[in-house]
Amino acid sequence: MKKISIAIDGPSASGKSTAAKIVAKKLNYIYIDTGAMYRSVCLYCLSNDIDIKDEAAVSAALIDIDIDIDEKGAIFLNGTDVSKEIRQDNISIGASVVSQYQKVRDFLVSKQQQIAASGGVVMDGRDIGTVVLKNAQLKIFQVASSKTRALRRYHDNIERGLEADYEKILEEIEHRDYQDTHRQISPLKKADDAIEIDTSDKTIEEVVGLILELVKEKEAK
Repeated sequence: MKKISIAIDGPSASGKSTAAKIVAKKLNYIYIDTGAMYRSVCLYCLSNDIDIKDEAAVSAALIDIDIDIDEKGAIFLNGTDVSKEIRQDNISIGASVVSQYQKVRDFLVSKQQQIAASGGVVMDGRDIGTVVLKNAQLKIFQVASSKTRALRRYHDNIERGLEADYEKILEEIEHRDYQDTHRQISPLKKADDAIEIDTSDKTIEEVVGLILELVKEKEAK
């Protein structure tokens, strides 16, 4: 069967990354975590005292940034594994800021498209189906209530040994939603040909099962 490209979009903590990783593993596809790339740019800037609200400064720093993803999904920033560091909530908020800058988006979208060129990829983010992989054969848009997503992030942070304050996380998620849907460049929105999956009352196994059924249908065509 011909391997296809799969785009999974949705708001923060809607479960898209978890689902994408499992789907990729089951299909033996390459998983590309685009959000991690933006988080890595943010982490680099914050670690080097670059004001993330200064678009020119952030854009100028791109020449010094190298981001790689290994076969296990670990994220490397200039050769250092930053998989844990980029999951902090302040990095999540900061990533939404730097992702608004055109040069940052051009820099990362180009890299993402190069990786996906041969097909057999699962990519998740906020503008995959609308910008990065416009011609993806399968587009998914995952949603969930803000309270459900905050609870997921809360438990995830506890498991990772990170700070966990439910009310603060809920506030940050709602703020992130507003930023992502109102930014001028590539705002978060459902592609016209995307299939929406509400994950609020579904287990990750159920979500993955739904996606795999859709993949089977696309691969058979």
